[in-house]
Amino acid sequence: MKKITLKTITTLALIVLVSFFIVEVLMIVEGSRKTVDKVDYVIVLGARLYGEKPSPALLERLKFAKEYLSENKDVKVIVSGGQGMDEDISEAQAMKKYLVDNGIDKDSVIIEDKSTSTFENLQFSLEKIKQLDDKENVKVLLATNKYHIFRAKFLAKRLGMIPYGLPAKTPISIVVPQYIREYFAVIKSIFFDK
Repeated sequence: MKKITLKTITTLALIVLVSFFIVEVLMIVEGSRKTVDKVDYVIVLGARLYGEKPSPALLERLKFAKEYLSENKDVKVIVSGGQGMDEDISEAQAMKKYLVDNGIDKDSVIIEDKSTSTFENLQFSLEKIKQLDDKENVKVLLATNKYHIFRAKFLAKRLGMIPYGLPAKTPISIVVPQYIREYFAVIKSIFFDK
């Protein structure tokens, strides 16, 4: 077995560092873009619940989605997220409740409550869209936190959608950990989410 040299370790560390920098820049750039294009559907990506209550990150996603939907009443919304082990209901059910309680027409909210990951959120939401709509090149607006927009759009493109971002604020208490965690999620998605 060959010995791992200092040069090899240094090269690998440099590759990780450079890729981390590139991915973080892409996340920041995509998280600051806002769309003005007309879309066919809004997809609100799920996040943690506390019992039945949306976490601060999910609440921000819902606030931004509600604002957009209030101004674009003809656009349907898919709330996407399953039920975690410590959640009393599915993320999708909690999101629908929030939107309906805040003035969004219940008939315009479509529930996707089986997904357990961002890739599944998008895959299963696309399946819901295909049940309702035979349109090719469906345009979707992804409501998620700023750090998450880049990966969500990347995965939506991979699935054949035309994605736009609706970047919601990220609660200050989770900014640093989420941006670091998201780097590893991007790398995983590049190789495994297909």
